[in-house]
Amino acid sequence: MQKYKVRIYYEDTDCGGIVYHTNYIKYCERARSEIFFSSNKTPNIKTIGFVVKSLNANFISSAKLGDLLEIESKILRLGYSSVILKQNIFLKNKLIFECDVRLACIDIINKKIVRIPDEILNILKGEYK
Repeated sequence: MQKYKVRIYYEDTDCGGIVYHTNYIKYCERARSEIFFSSNKTPNIKTIGFVVKSLNANFISSAKLGDLLEIESKILRLGYSSVILKQNIFLKNKLIFECDVRLACIDIINKKIVRIPDEILNILKGEYK
């Protein structure tokens, strides 16, 4: 399981200081990218990358200006050409947002679904050194 923290700034909120609903999805995207950045890689390796196939989100509570959130990302299923992640966002150890996201591995140039390369599999499994 990968953990990532994000502070809520004014740009993340409405005039009342409440986080815009779409930003929770952005925070999850950042957490997914951080899985690669923590291995000194980028989410795109050569011409291979991931696109969101589907996303199921549940907004439980709100965060506000100044809050520090923790995003946990856990692989639920790692397939031949896709991965399903469970991503939860916590505020002071209280779950405020959850989503399941299915990512498809594609060749960015040809826009075709491809097998997840071993280098990416190793990063996702946490085995990349």
